[in-house]
Amino acid sequence: MPHSLVIIAIIMAAAVVLTWIIPAGSFERIQNDAGITVIDPQSFHYIGSNHASLFSLPRFMVEGYVGSVDLILMILFSGGAFEVITSTGALQNLIAKMSRYFAQREAVFIVGVMTFFALICTTIGVNTFIGFSPIMVMFALSLGYDSIVGVALILLGGAVGFSTGMLNLNTTIISQRMAELPLYSGIGYRFVCFAVYLAVTAAYLIRYAKRIKNNPRLSPMYEEDLQTRKQSVEITLEESMGIREILVIITLFVSLGVIVYGGIMWKWDLNDNSAVFIWTGIIAGLAAGFSPSKIAQCFTAGARRMIGAVLILGMARSISVVLNAGGVLDTIVYGIGQAIYGIPKILQGPIMFLANVVINIFIVSGSGQATVVMPVFIPVADMIGITRQTTILAFNFGDGFCNYIIPMSTALMGNLGAVNIPYEKWMKFMWKLFLIWLAVGSILLVIAQQMNYGPM
Repeated sequence: MPHSLVIIAIIMAAAVVLTWIIPAGSFERIQNDAGITVIDPQSFHYIGSNHASLFSLPRFMVEGYVGSVDLILMILFSGGAFEVITSTGALQNLIAKMSRYFAQREAVFIVGVMTFFALICTTIGVNTFIGFSPIMVMFALSLGYDSIVGVALILLGGAVGFSTGMLNLNTTIISQRMAELPLYSGIGYRFVCFAVYLAVTAAYLIRYAKRIKNNPRLSPMYEEDLQTRKQSVEITLEESMGIREILVIITLFVSLGVIVYGGIMWKWDLNDNSAVFIWTGIIAGLAAGFSPSKIAQCFTAGARRMIGAVLILGMARSISVVLNAGGVLDTIVYGIGQAIYGIPKILQGPIMFLANVVINIFIVSGSGQATVVMPVFIPVADMIGITRQTTILAFNFGDGFCNYIIPMSTALMGNLGAVNIPYEKWMKFMWKLFLIWLAVGSILLVIAQQMNYGPM
């Protein structure tokens, strides 16, 4: 497989080609009664072509990096903070103790951690937990799994919580406002979807984790994890942790708790999280007795490890920049909406699901995708007899679950980059689960249609 940057460059080149093949089009943007900018579904019209050029790709890349600067800084600073913490040895000692406790409790460990991240991500995005990835990978390696299991605990748990849309402000609530449905209505069936997806996903990960523990060579990350284990996990278990180590661990978990609480209660953005990581590195270093120069050296080394991740993130963002520059995004959405008209009714929910998967390749932002597709899909749903609640569920599934296979997703590439897992090796683990997700979602949407899934 090519390098992740090469894969994204190929997709960018394909996006440039699309701007020459697909005619440029546009919807008029208006403000609805809730003050949200949406498109007028009756206003689509073709506009003059604005073909992108392959020679402009470097400029599009720069624009992608500029648009991702807040996420890039958070990844760099989280890498610096965790390098300070791991340099103290406190985290490794804690993980060694915890791994001894969970050694014979595989299912409890996996289900418990996945459920935690799933519940938290019913309200916030998985991006918030990029800084958790190194911890979970070290935990997984210490238990005899591979690094994919460690990052999957966050990504897959977060995927279930975010994508089933129980309480999600950026997808479900925006969509319900545009569909003129009571806010948080339909939560009962969305909880059923949450439970079904969590059970299926946990079973898949438990099965994979057991296979890897029994035969580590089956892991796509086998060679890389050998070196990581030597550096991070093969440690001597002390009888007790000293006061400095305890203070470092307290600093870590208080900081992560502040990030989660700030995201939920104070509506923090990524810049606030970045500031917390800077404070985390400083306070943890002082608690460990490091000098200011030692803290700076560790912080710099940790940020340096994240360079590969931020290069991928900014370049992935550039794909949507290309399509926007060519004016073809609205045309793609319009064409998909028109194609749904001729589908048999029992399949219209699943087809809407798949349509949103395709659209999410080009519009990764959940709120951005909602404001573009819901004004189109809601009138389509009204015309063909699908409830608006089912349409929103199809949007949630398509927008959410796709984010864990596409290299344009900052949630995916940020977490993978933070622990140096190449995209192609993640996909060796992930492609079967994604097909399972598609099948499960389609069944749940057919059930929603048959029961006339309504507003309450």
